[in-house]
Amino acid sequence: MAEVHSQTNGEVMVVYLGHNRIVDQAMIDEIARTLEKLLNKCEHGKMLINFEGVKFMGSAMLGKLITLNKHCKDAAVHLKLCSIDPQIMQVFKMTKLDKVFDVFDDEDRALAAFEKKGFFG
Repeated sequence: MAEVHSQTNGEVMVVYLGHNRIVDQAMIDEIARTLEKLLNKCEHGKMLINFEGVKFMGSAMLGKLITLNKHCKDAAVHLKLCSIDPQIMQVFKMTKLDKVFDVFDDEDRALAAFEKKGFFG
């Protein structure tokens, strides 16, 4: 069973994935369903997925993240990722997903990025 939990930090919904290996298809599907449910509860339009502790992730999970990213854009929810293991980050770079997602080294930096205002406020 997928151990995904969330908490609110200011206006940001922070989601934690409670597994070090995300490879089983049933687990990946359950995590994706949970992330979609959380997206629908994201009141302030800001979601951060913290990958701390995740050491291995199957390629099917990458597909689920891409789908989630599209759904976030459709729902006007800003999605950021943080604390991705260096080996998993290599996959993000090889597949150019580091250009698709806003990825931060740690939760504090990601949360701070949500607070930054653009040129027009």
